[in-house]
Amino acid sequence: MTDTEPAAPVRETAESIATMEIRGAATIAAAAAEALAEQAEAAAASGETASDPTAFRASMRAAGRTLRETRPTAVSLPNALRYVLQRMEGETVDELRRSVIGASDAFVRQLDRAQEDLGQVGANRLADGDTVMTHCHSTDALACIEAAVDQGKSISAVVKETRPRQQGHITAEQLRDAGVPVTLIVDSAARRYLDEVDHVVVGADSIAADGGVINKIGTSGLAVNARERGVPIMTAAQTIKLHPETLTGHTIEIEMRDESEVVDPEAREEIGEIDVENPAFDVTPPRYMDAIVTEHGQFPPESIVTLMRELFGEGAEEPWAEP
Repeated sequence: MTDTEPAAPVRETAESIATMEIRGAATIAAAAAEALAEQAEAAAASGETASDPTAFRASMRAAGRTLRETRPTAVSLPNALRYVLQRMEGETVDELRRSVIGASDAFVRQLDRAQEDLGQVGANRLADGDTVMTHCHSTDALACIEAAVDQGKSISAVVKETRPRQQGHITAEQLRDAGVPVTLIVDSAARRYLDEVDHVVVGADSIAADGGVINKIGTSGLAVNARERGVPIMTAAQTIKLHPETLTGHTIEIEMRDESEVVDPEAREEIGEIDVENPAFDVTPPRYMDAIVTEHGQFPPESIVTLMRELFGEGAEEPWAEP
């Protein structure tokens, strides 16, 4: 490789992320942070980058760009890069190397315990005898319920099936395996069953700087109904789901999925000429969310921006870009 070209482990990791061999927010983030540490080791071992701090920094930025370009819409990926590269500091190559490796190790350690820590925080919001309602499938939301059960609390669940892909079936199965009594309902019955629910727990695909929660379509309607019924609702999300670019006005694009998830081609032909839309996510305004639960504690939605800045800096910063 040339002096600033990413090392082989970085290129291999980038390929695995791009082909979705590595998938899932936490897994992608950990792989990216570890790849930066491997780049630091390789760059400090030979060539111009081993003796020139400027060249070393350039090689780290190049590695960051290679990783960033793999999944442009993945929130956790740039968060991992920001966390590590913004903590790269020192006057010598060895100091720079050690700072990168230290930041990478710290980031991965936080990831390893993040869901467990988050689950404990969320569990403290649930009381013995509570019935919770869930939407879609979120391992972070499940962690809160499972931690409450581990605390000895009796918890039951009303699980929305979550059309069109019925991810609620996965949630129902995993809660049942955890010993939680489950009632599965169709999405349109949510308002009726809110009268029997003590808490709503959802996950997040990403969280905006104003505390808006981007999650599976149907979350915002559920949140509005929960507020009208006086049922508290919390979002459980690791901090890798925070979206720092929204600090500078970046808008989050809502993915439109294939219409075949909603209606099969044969039925569509029978119905006649119609348009079919299948948005994957919606945005729940912060005023409808009671709390955002993270591994760093629980936050009112409007105050999540403070944690976002503390962890990832200002949203416009791209430490992988050329100066």
